[in-house]
Amino acid sequence: MRMKKLLFVPLAILLALSCKEEKEQEAIVIEPDALHAAIDKVTEIMIHDIFSPPVASRIFAYPNIAAYEIIALQNEDYLSLAGQVTDLTPIPEPTANANINYQMAALVAHMELSKQLIFSEQDMEQYRDSLYTNWESKNQKLFNESKMYGLEVANHISEWMGKDNYAQTRTMPQFTVRTEDPTRWQPTPPAYMAGIEPHWSKIRPFLIDSAEQFKPVPPPPFSMEEQSGFYKELKEVYDISKKIEEEGDTSEEIQIAQFWDCNPYVSVTRGHLMFATKKITPGAHWIGIVKIATKKTDSDFDKTVYAYTKTSMAIADAFISCWDEKYRSNLIRPETLINQHIDENWKPVLQTPPFPEYTSGHSVVSGAASVALTDIFGDGFAFDDDTELPYGLPIRSFNSFKEAADEAAISRMYGGIHYRAAVEVGVEQGRNLGTYIMNKVKMTPSKPLASNQE
Repeated sequence: MRMKKLLFVPLAILLALSCKEEKEQEAIVIEPDALHAAIDKVTEIMIHDIFSPPVASRIFAYPNIAAYEIIALQNEDYLSLAGQVTDLTPIPEPTANANINYQMAALVAHMELSKQLIFSEQDMEQYRDSLYTNWESKNQKLFNESKMYGLEVANHISEWMGKDNYAQTRTMPQFTVRTEDPTRWQPTPPAYMAGIEPHWSKIRPFLIDSAEQFKPVPPPPFSMEEQSGFYKELKEVYDISKKIEEEGDTSEEIQIAQFWDCNPYVSVTRGHLMFATKKITPGAHWIGIVKIATKKTDSDFDKTVYAYTKTSMAIADAFISCWDEKYRSNLIRPETLINQHIDENWKPVLQTPPFPEYTSGHSVVSGAASVALTDIFGDGFAFDDDTELPYGLPIRSFNSFKEAADEAAISRMYGGIHYRAAVEVGVEQGRNLGTYIMNKVKMTPSKPLASNQE
């Protein structure tokens, strides 16, 4: 009887160890919402840190590429970007018999690179650590190996990222304003900020061959003759603003202008006090639309990463292309000319952003992003855009990504910050760039991805 009791004790220990091992090996499913939340956190931090639209596009692109490369390594539905994206080499492969959750590793890499690209690192670390604690409590071994691999890939992408000329552009001279030339851009009220990112065309592109590859036609020749095409476009901006002023907040044009404002830094002056209101950038608005589309289609984690990556690369290259033209044509804004020649007290509906007019950044970016999203989710994809709800603006509904891009483009003229040529040529510039990228990059096999939408 005593022998049976002695045998029972080791058996109980073995069973306990077995149960513990099962707990340590608990499966962890990484849902798309974890990625959405990470990107939302990055957007929130970028608003706080006040990154310019071009810089924000870079912050989105690199973490998405890191996550995508990990997904492509283990999912045969996706192909690596190595050898396709400029100077990108294959990520290191995990060691043999490594116990890795690839979705977890992808999210680790994404968060690590995001942290490197923002200022308020502690805010990103707080979100990251909450996920780490949860994962580690469920399966320590899986978490540790997945984390280690994710950080290894993040380091690989970080080294590639560090060679894109961004650091060099931080030390280049500020933009020189030439007030003696009436055609050239001048700083605008109320902050009279210097031209931002005048050297952005020197940033290494992701998929286009060069910054000037999609150089648009020049803007209409500058002329203040009333019969000239340029003056007519200037007067059109003024006339629309007066119509909007008469109709008030019920005007459809003002609602469109405000919805697509996406100015990350709006200076507000009240008496002797000046402060800033902060919003998302144009690129961040379209990243928000990626979230809407992936959630509507119930896309799994891997397809969600794919959608974010493809769209963010198009947005990033669109900014490089657009900023190349902005500082080449260096065209003066409507606000300056209207105040000088038509109405000295006139103010645009939206605050004029601090860089040259042609072409419209929001138009170029919207054109490119809409092509990428159409490539992923199809034409005629209807959606409700709630991206601006946190800023007190109502939902707007669209029947397609193209329709949304067209509205985003014309919103800049309604807002009084662009001439018609800048928005019409700009959205076409973006669409041409987006189409080129979609034809060039191969992220899936020849067979189309199965849609998750019923």
